[in-house]
Amino acid sequence: MKNRKILLPALLSLALVFSLILPVSAAGASATVSLSDNHFISHSTMDSSSLASAMALSTLAGNVTPMVAAGDGHVVGLKTDGTVVALGSNYYYQCYVGCWTDIVQVAAGGRHTVGVSANGTVVAVGDKELGQCNVGSWAGIVQVAAGQWHTVGLKDDGTVAAVGDNDFGQCKVGGWTNIVQVAAGFSQTVGVKGDGSVVAVGAYDKGQCNVGRWTDIVQVAAGCGHTVGLKSDGRVVAVGYNGGGQCNVGGWTDIVQVAAGSYHTVGLKSDGTVVAVGLDVSEQCDVSGWADIVQVAAGSHCTVGLKADGTVVAVGSSFLGQCDVGSWTDIDQVAAGEYHTVGLKADGTVVAVGDNWWGQCDVGGWTNITQVAAGWYHTVGLRTDGTVVAMGETSYGECDVSGWRNITQVAAGETFTVGLKSDGTAVSTGYECDVGSWTDIVQVAAGRGHAVGLRSDGTVVAVGYNDYEGQCNVANWTNITQVAGGWYHTVGVKKDGTVVAAGPSGGSRDDYGQCNVTDWGNITQVAAGGYHTVGLKTNGTVVAVGDSFYGQCNVGNWTDITQVAAGGIHTVGLKADGTVVAAGPEAELARWNLVLALPPSQCVEVPPFPRPRPGGEDGVKFCFIATAAYGTPMAQEIQILREFRDEYLLTHPLGQALVDLYYRVSPPMAEFIIKHPNLKPIVRAGLLPAVAMSAVVVNTTSAEKVAVIGLLALVSAALAIWATRRRGRGPQYTWG
Repeated sequence: MKNRKILLPALLSLALVFSLILPVSAAGASATVSLSDNHFISHSTMDSSSLASAMALSTLAGNVTPMVAAGDGHVVGLKTDGTVVALGSNYYYQCYVGCWTDIVQVAAGGRHTVGVSANGTVVAVGDKELGQCNVGSWAGIVQVAAGQWHTVGLKDDGTVAAVGDNDFGQCKVGGWTNIVQVAAGFSQTVGVKGDGSVVAVGAYDKGQCNVGRWTDIVQVAAGCGHTVGLKSDGRVVAVGYNGGGQCNVGGWTDIVQVAAGSYHTVGLKSDGTVVAVGLDVSEQCDVSGWADIVQVAAGSHCTVGLKADGTVVAVGSSFLGQCDVGSWTDIDQVAAGEYHTVGLKADGTVVAVGDNWWGQCDVGGWTNITQVAAGWYHTVGLRTDGTVVAMGETSYGECDVSGWRNITQVAAGETFTVGLKSDGTAVSTGYECDVGSWTDIVQVAAGRGHAVGLRSDGTVVAVGYNDYEGQCNVANWTNITQVAGGWYHTVGVKKDGTVVAAGPSGGSRDDYGQCNVTDWGNITQVAAGGYHTVGLKTNGTVVAVGDSFYGQCNVGNWTDITQVAAGGIHTVGLKADGTVVAAGPEAELARWNLVLALPPSQCVEVPPFPRPRPGGEDGVKFCFIATAAYGTPMAQEIQILREFRDEYLLTHPLGQALVDLYYRVSPPMAEFIIKHPNLKPIVRAGLLPAVAMSAVVVNTTSAEKVAVIGLLALVSAALAIWATRRRGRGPQYTWG
């Protein structure tokens, strides 16, 4: 593949401006009520000892109160039989809860899950890096709360224990007494005392611990930089960071439970409806239609509700409607993007559901379409006349297809689009995907950062990202009839119906078993998703391997399927009658009924060793530029940049849009930095002005702030001009 152009200037320019925006933690994930609402409220006047006895008796009677909890990217459900289910991100094994029994309460942290047993002991799975899962010696616990990197336990004598990250003093709870409920946020721990007063320890930078004057509090919740308290009369108070409006709860009444996400707050009303305020970039506050809710939980960018009948609803990140295809009819072909699904109808029109932040689902006006493809955040359509249309993100030029002609097939990757021409050559647009030398191609496919071409002689070519997992190592493949590209793997169907795969293996950082296809047979088509692979068999049934903690591999009962597609965390199947089925977060969540103890728990032991960290010991999976450069999210420089983001960028719509844009476009650059450690000191040097100016801005007068921000804008503009002038000077770093 040709060399990357101006990578260093781009990194420095983006680092200077956008590294001010750092990943928002899901610390507030555990800001769910530690017991489900009706359980906690009914016992809120008890002392801790009485509460422990009530919990034990309830469990012995086989009547555990069900509840939900939400973390950074995962959702946890406690069933009435004391077993636990989990759905979502499992990179740190935080969803390995199938073996848990006799659990009476659960909490979900950023990347770990905690459960209280009926006997007062505690279990935990997930990220152990800072000791947040070191709860094996705990006893007499009646409630737990999980922050981003710390865990808090309330004992039956009203004292509190805490383990994990203590950089802000959030674990200094040794002197607490007479506590009846605890909550854990990103950098704070909060406790409700028996007299209705509240105590808090941890970071004070945003006022999140200013709870000393609160009274008549019956429950608290803690977010990334704010704390929420529910008063006995159903009113709500909040302190701390309010850039997204997450503390605008002064008018709430008749509230029976509160939950706090990173930058949003949720309240459950006595009539079973739900209200929410705060940052809504992932539609995590879209709860206006909810009814019959008995408990709510707030994750980093999602909101989850437990209904009275035991079913569960969710909105926000991962739950963006990409599986809402049940009403589709007359579909001829389906495609799956990162968080959206596209369907081509028999009349040449197109439908789409799911994430539409970039307009990737705005395809209602398309006509005369013969094939569709879905990238991460864009959608591509091939017209009957061989021209191409595209909608969605254009940051890398991935939608610049208006000049294409004589195209017979299209494929879409994360930040690029590939087109197959009628003469067997290929064209591409977007983020560096050099297919210009390809000839005799009969099919193209696109992964996250690589493109694949099937030649007429059954051999395969691939270009793009390949320096870690080997997804482009397809040169020896022969007798291939179809290819597919996933995030970090490539799959091919052979003439005899067997399947080959290239990519993660041997327990590498991205090995979820998505390449374990050697025993497959009678396959007619394959699809490759984020970390899973799907195969369509000759009899219309479907098989799947790889990551299934979002339910994306639950396709065992599918029949009469004629085509499959795989997205980031979901799978779509086209049936012979033109209808569509889907497996993924929403479809999996629809199977949950915590009252009926469904679905049955599957006991899979946690792997004995933690998954290798990407890019070495100091890597952070999908971290962003500043975190990649400094090697840890706890670096002092990152704390300064985070404060600038919270106090300035997130306080107005433009800043919020920039934050979301950064979250979407920076991961590839951050990952490239991780894989090329020699870049880290260069990027850190480029960040110095941003860190210095951020520190000045947060600690200066208004006039000084204007001057410094103006200087920052001038420096950013200068870097952008320099990067543009450097564009024609040749390659700087090799991609792949």
